Amino acid sequence: AMLSYVVDLYADNLDAFPNAVSLEHAYLDRSGYYALGRPDPTNHNHPRDRQLDFFGGLRWRFEEHVPPQRRKIDRVALFRAKPGLELRPDFTFTDEEYNTYSCPWHHNITTAIASFRTAKALRTNAGSKFDIKSFQWHNSTPFEWHSQQLMDLGLMEPGQWF
Repeated sequence: AMLSYVVDLYADNLDAFPNAVSLEHAYLDRSGYYALGRPDPTNHNHPRDRQLDFFGGLRWRFEEHVPPQRRKIDRVALFRAKPGLELRPDFTFTDEEYNTYSCPWHHNITTAIASFRTAKALRTNAGSKFDIKSFQWHNSTPFEWHSQQLMDLGLMEPGQWF
């Protein structure tokens, strides 16, 4: 399985781009990403081995408009199918090894998916549209459409740009 982080992109000017999408004026957050140990309900909610829930981007900054079950930015992007494997509603698999960020002896490869989806949803949803005047903040930076930027921010490992 290959872990991926969904990196939120957004337009710099919501007056000029009311749906928050602009390929020429795309921005992302350069900080504000964090991870928490994934609790194991079968083991008194102690953290699962080699599993973390990752958060950040617009889902973190505007969390009052995002349901708790939709705030994570980590997803398994590629995986090998096998009989009996199921994807759960929280985007984890029934085989716990598929949900890990590393093997016992090395880190797994990771990828980043840059997407306007969250920005567009926050701008078109009636519950958040009128509360959000701008996605810009002091940690906004132009998206360069290049893997080096994502590597510099720690959002992907070398050689994993798709």
